[in-house]
Amino acid sequence: MRFKTVVAVAVLLAGVCKPVKGQRCFRVMSYNVENLFDCRHDSLKQDGEFLPEGEKRWTRSRYWRKLENVSKVVAAVAGDRLPDLIGLCEVENDSVLFDLTRRSSLRVLGYRYVMTASPDVRGIDVALLYQPGSFLLLESREVVVPSVAEGFRSTRNVLYAKGKIMTGDTLHVLVCHLPSRFRQSRAARRHRMLAARTVRSVVDSVCSVTEVPRLIVMGDFNAGMGDEIFHKVLTPALYEPSLSIHSRSDGVRGSYRYRGIWETIDHILVSPALMERDNAFYTKDENRSVAAYPFMYEPETAYGGVRPFRTYQGPLYKGGYSDHFPVLLDFEWSDAE
Repeated sequence: MRFKTVVAVAVLLAGVCKPVKGQRCFRVMSYNVENLFDCRHDSLKQDGEFLPEGEKRWTRSRYWRKLENVSKVVAAVAGDRLPDLIGLCEVENDSVLFDLTRRSSLRVLGYRYVMTASPDVRGIDVALLYQPGSFLLLESREVVVPSVAEGFRSTRNVLYAKGKIMTGDTLHVLVCHLPSRFRQSRAARRHRMLAARTVRSVVDSVCSVTEVPRLIVMGDFNAGMGDEIFHKVLTPALYEPSLSIHSRSDGVRGSYRYRGIWETIDHILVSPALMERDNAFYTKDENRSVAAYPFMYEPETAYGGVRPFRTYQGPLYKGGYSDHFPVLLDFEWSDAE
């Protein structure tokens, strides 16, 4: 079964990896892949539930199926244009990124990657996949969220990457996975604000030394746009292009659904310069979308409608893709004919 899946996804990917003549689109994708763990124990992390003998019974076959599922989502998203940048949340370590980019069906596309090595107690991190032909990586580093110093348990650090794009401009990219909303507690809100301020400090630092700052900030923010992390911290310096999802016939109304309520907690924010059409590289309102194809969701019996087809529902293995849908943002550029 795995061989058939690999072949099918590889054929699909091979069909979209060729550049389209006259193509002037740069695609960014942000995706929380829901616990992409390997099957080996890290003695420094609390990863016991994702071991063959753990609560999730996480086996090699399930692991490889997960990698192929992520590959299939990328193939479906690609359409006539592959994502040039893919921000990933909930990846365990370098080995899973190596397997995804070098040993799964995704290997035919030549993605490279950088990632964090955070002190998160469960061992999950963020990563950036990039196409070296359209994003020439110049620098990458992780920015520490000072959780422990402020009385919180460790969380995911922020990934910063800088690269050259086709226009010759420099693009600054941040990938983040802010702390969860655990029971909507005050402590959880304070921790999330701390992480948001860490992101904002990087944005301010780039803006202070760059005449025309071109920034993309993406990831799982564990918050909708009405949350205080946006209107008090992030959106004074960044902008989020509008998202048109109200007319979808499949019932999808966001990137995440919890107890029957749709939310968009996965975001792609940009600096104001990237919204100016007079610039050579720009995006615009309604270039952002939620990617939800029929194979990626399932009926939700308790509340009606559909929900993301996830890998696990509690301890129950479902074999799906993720409890989140990816969010996309397309950029356009102009050059001399």
